[in-house]
Amino acid sequence: MNTWTKDELDRIAASDDLHIAPLREDRKTYGTLTWVWSVVVNGDLYVRAYNGKASRWYQAAILQGSGKITVAGAARDVCFQPTTGAILDQVDDAYRNKYRKSAYLAPMIGERAREATIRIVLED
Repeated sequence: MNTWTKDELDRIAASDDLHIAPLREDRKTYGTLTWVWSVVVNGDLYVRAYNGKASRWYQAAILQGSGKITVAGAARDVCFQPTTGAILDQVDDAYRNKYRKSAYLAPMIGERAREATIRIVLED
């Protein structure tokens, strides 16, 4: 897998415009772009599904494993990796820092969304 550059991660971390589109079942067509919150932790990009694992885009991302994102004026082909473990606490902290003024913060660091955390990596 390719890695994000520091400049890319800095621009993504500063933006609030990440849209995600997992591939459809045909593995050729992208789904509808969906706006999601994103955070950068330890040089990795993470997103969460507000509606948890029941979210359509989350289910497609896990099933298909790849798609595209648009963020900070760029579109990139990416792979999606479900994420569990201790990193979730750091992702919570990043959400608290970036979205501290939002009324939607509590659900995004709640168990439902935590269970639907995805690491986004660049496709080769």
